[in-house]
Amino acid sequence: MTEQQIKGLQGLTTKEAMKIQEKFGKNELLVKKKESFLHKILKVISEPMFLLLIVASVIYFILGEPKDGSIMLVFVVGIISIEVIQEWKTDKTLDALKDLSAPHVTVFRDGIKKVINSCDLVPGDIMYIAEGVKVPADGIILRASTLCIDESSLTGEAEGVWKITTENRDKNITDYWRQDYCYTGTLVTQGTGTILVDKIGAITEYGKIGQNIASAPDNPTPLEKQTGKLVKRCAEIAAVLFIFVGVITYFNIPDHSFGARVIESILSGVTLAMAMIPEEFPVILTVFLSMGAWRLAKKKSLVRKLPSVETLGAVSVLCVDKTGTITMNKMTVSNTWSLTGDEKELTKLMGMGCKSDAYDPMEKAMISYCEMQGITREIIFGGELIKEYAFTDEAKMMGHVWKKDDNIVVAAKGSPEHILTICNLTDEDRRIAETKIMEMSKRGLRVIAVGQMIVNSINDVPDTLMECSLQLLGMVGLVDPPRESVKQDIETCTKAGVRVVMITGDNGITASSIARQINMPSSDKIITGDQLSKMSDEELCIRVKDVSVFSRVLPEHKMRIVKAFKKNGEIVAMTGDGVNDAPALKYANIGIAMGKRGSEVSREAADIILLDDNFSTIVDTIKDGRRIYDNIRKAVGYVFTIHIPIAFAALLAPLMGINPAGLLLLPIHVVLLELVIDPTCSIVLERQPAEEDIMNRSPRNPKEKLLTAKILSKSIIQGLVIFGASFGTYFEFLNSSPDNAPIARAMGLTIILLANILLVQVNSSNSEFAIKSFIKLRKDKVMWGISLGTIGGLLVILYTPLCDFLKLAPLSLSQFMIAVAIAVVSVIWYEFVKLVKCIRKKNRIYNHDINGLNQ
Repeated sequence: MTEQQIKGLQGLTTKEAMKIQEKFGKNELLVKKKESFLHKILKVISEPMFLLLIVASVIYFILGEPKDGSIMLVFVVGIISIEVIQEWKTDKTLDALKDLSAPHVTVFRDGIKKVINSCDLVPGDIMYIAEGVKVPADGIILRASTLCIDESSLTGEAEGVWKITTENRDKNITDYWRQDYCYTGTLVTQGTGTILVDKIGAITEYGKIGQNIASAPDNPTPLEKQTGKLVKRCAEIAAVLFIFVGVITYFNIPDHSFGARVIESILSGVTLAMAMIPEEFPVILTVFLSMGAWRLAKKKSLVRKLPSVETLGAVSVLCVDKTGTITMNKMTVSNTWSLTGDEKELTKLMGMGCKSDAYDPMEKAMISYCEMQGITREIIFGGELIKEYAFTDEAKMMGHVWKKDDNIVVAAKGSPEHILTICNLTDEDRRIAETKIMEMSKRGLRVIAVGQMIVNSINDVPDTLMECSLQLLGMVGLVDPPRESVKQDIETCTKAGVRVVMITGDNGITASSIARQINMPSSDKIITGDQLSKMSDEELCIRVKDVSVFSRVLPEHKMRIVKAFKKNGEIVAMTGDGVNDAPALKYANIGIAMGKRGSEVSREAADIILLDDNFSTIVDTIKDGRRIYDNIRKAVGYVFTIHIPIAFAALLAPLMGINPAGLLLLPIHVVLLELVIDPTCSIVLERQPAEEDIMNRSPRNPKEKLLTAKILSKSIIQGLVIFGASFGTYFEFLNSSPDNAPIARAMGLTIILLANILLVQVNSSNSEFAIKSFIKLRKDKVMWGISLGTIGGLLVILYTPLCDFLKLAPLSLSQFMIAVAIAVVSVIWYEFVKLVKCIRKKNRIYNHDINGLNQ
């Protein structure tokens, strides 16, 4: 069926497609039920923190203080609202990411070709499929060009099925699996096809099988396991201290009635338990990973699996393809050499060896070159195509048999190493050809050999290309220059301790030449596919330690290379675009599929899809992965730091015998602080930009714990200093005026809230000063909103009727300024620690340079 006949079918209009979709629904195998809004709220309330809040509010009502109980419930609703809104935003972000990563298909609609989501296919659509595509719907084959489909997912038969059009179908064959029909979930391994969509979704053959299959539950990531353990451990400690503080409080108030003593004891225990449980951890993980993935998508790097975001910062080896990733994927023929001296004949036969509907950049470049030389498509493809020798990874060559007038000619092209094996050459001609191949390869050209064979009759056409006896016509040199930014990107990766490895199907000398041009380390060390095949896995593990160029590799070689690096303890990111790259992408720690030229199968196997196929985007993605992980660590450290003054205040006051009515923090104040901590850690810290030295460090050890001894000790010291400042001030004011606990409490609470704002700025970088971090985000409206909102909220709490409700007292100007000064000192001291570290670092660099000069 011709293109004109297919266009004659018109396809569907958008309106028609929408009407059909209303009748048949979306092209989805299983529709996942969305979690209801009520279910989200119940899930949040079931967390230990909120159960404690509700218990505390109930106790206030029992005590006959409905005012306090009501305020507690208002705060509970406030925090639940924050949690639910954050989860809703995260869900929206993830849904948007899913829409971006959804499989796409080209269809004929409204009289033109357009790309749509596969789920929007409807019966009656005309869709186009090509090599590497996973068939998204059942359909009738209208047109097929060397179309081969792997149907093993349905039939269990591994051998590919060569498809034919409906008009060529033998009506006497009544097999269940039709040759003129394609099925959902099967894989196009070769050629192209035009399909009339017949069935979609659950009524397809694939859908019938999958209807009763439930999706497997997601396993928690290492990061989720670590944070889960931290929260659990803190909850266990909180439970022990709950009992301990409750008992102490009971004995501290012998003048109270038994009922009052029990209730006050429970309240003290609840306050400490609430202060001890870092319930922000799950929020941090969810928000940071989903927002990180969303930011990466804006930078042309689509994250399909959220856990891969945390792995990005640990990548130590980056395996990339040459063509289109390191190079521009804009092939042009720059040089031709004819053994016979007939350049025009060489050019014509080169074009006849290409597909008429070429989508490979190299073949497009060859056809374009033919046209520039005055050899039109009519001349190239004007004859009758009798047979096609398909390209395979093993053969590395392809050919077409054309009948023109009374002549039958085999036009073949492929890698010189393979084409020369089936050419009739004298020793002298072979030497000349090999010298030319070497010369062109050293110039960084991709060399393709072209040969022909004249056949007497159709009956004499060989069954395979290997059976042909070719006359070598010459060589074609194609150039695909490196991207302009790659040289700088390689330098960035080297500084960051990320080793870049080139894996290509191209000639080793050509690949090495490109590697030299971009300053890739060890560019002169090459392993070819043939050498790799002869190596044992143990030998390969040793060789990959210092080799950066792998040439003429087969897809199965890529898997072995990835395995070898992983056995050596490396964290491997692997790029790929073909069907056969899928196993290597799956096996790598991070699989990166090409979004533009990548097959649907490679995208499904990958963790990340590169929307622009650009090497610079991979480097930026690694940088962002490090930033996201850094910020998660900062947020976790911050949560520990800010929880220490809250927890210690709740623990120490009863131990010091302070009357429950005069405690620094009551349950209501802990809830108030939680309202501040949640947005601070999950919004402000998530937005922190990458530190300047982030790509000058080695990759992090993937086995390293999220909360290291260094981070924990820093958090404890910072938390104790803030605790000392807030509790010390509170205790001093309480001692000077025992009857005025609200003033003392207001001072302590003000110091904690103001210290919280400064703590985010100071801890936003481990090496840069707070002022520098502040300048970076000075135009960030969210950061200003949270900071000014906290200060504004504090003023409302202190200087409105709400002050009395919260058992606080307004501070005079001098008292407020004292609180500000103490809060600043309690946090800003860490800037001097950074200064000392900075001086020591400069001294180390200076001494290193001096020693280098002396040597």
